[in-house]
Parts: sequence; structure tokens; C-alpha cells
Amino acid sequence: MSFPDTRLQPQLGDFYRAHHGWLTAWLRRKLGCAHSAADVAQDTFVRVLASRETLRMLGSIEKPRAFLCTTAGRLLIDRARRQRIEQAYLAELALAMEGCAHPSPKETLMAMQALAQIAAALDGLQPKPREAFLLHYLDGMTHTAIAESLGVSDRMVRKYLALALLHCRVEFVQ
Repeated sequence: MSFPDTRLQPQLGDFYRAHHGWLTAWLRRKLGCAHSAADVAQDTFVRVLASRETLRMLGSIEKPRAFLCTTAGRLLIDRARRQRIEQAYLAELALAMEGCAHPSPKETLMAMQALAQIAAALDGLQPKPREAFLLHYLDGMTHTAIAESLGVSDRMVRKYLALALLHCRVEFVQ
């Protein structure tokens, strides 16, 4: 990742110094783990740094703590969903192992590579299409419920899902 416009470096440094400690403490209270809190806090600032739109409006954010809480909250949701996917995968793997011999190292490697591809494909999506994809395919929500949750129309949810599926297909073909 290249660093943004050098004129923003002091502003970014000030923003980070002013809010990193508070955000880490807030996350520590929420998560109950200092290491996880530090990871999510760092990911939050990385997301801020990666967003050109956010960087442009950095000095004009009226409530920076609320902004950071929202960003961190979204990361926590993504993290929880990835953990649920991982737990479901491990449960299925355990079920498969009960009925047959242990998988070969090659089968285990192939399964892990497939899981890594799925995670990479989902990480490459824009936030709303990724959210729609996870809500629909992981949580089993209807298009209408997703539309209400995201504040968009049913038609936009269908577009998001199509975009997500197309993105995943492109990721898997490469």
C-alpha cells in the first residue's frame, strides 16, 4: 500500500495519536482480549488509510470516535462471520472424519486452499456487496431483509449478490 498524499501525513498522524489509545481500550472492553483489540484497532486505521474518500474528509469528521466505532464494528462483524465460516468448516470436517479414515495430507491441503480462496474472494469485495453476500448465503436472509438492513432496494441487493458471485467466480478462475 502506498502512502497517500504527503500533505495528509501530519493530519493522519495526529488522528492516529488522538484516537488509537481510546479505540484500543474500547475494543478491549468489547472483546475482553488486549491482543484482539490491538489487531482490530490496527485494522480500523488501515481501513481509514485505504479509503481515499475518508482521507479527504479526515479533518472534517465531526465525531471521530463514532466514526471509528462504526468502522471497527463493521470489522468485528466481518471477523465474526469469518469465524462462523471457519467453525462450520471445522465441524463439517470433523463430521466427515467420523465416518471415514483421516483425510490424506493432499486432501487437507486442497481443503485449506479452497478455504483460503473463498476468504480472499470475499475480502476483495466492496463492503455492501460483501455484506449482502454474507447475509444471504451465510445468515440465510431474504433479499427484502438484506435491503432493509443495508438501506437499499431489493433490486440493489440482487445487483450486489450478482456482483459478489461474479467477483468470486473471477477470483476462482484466476
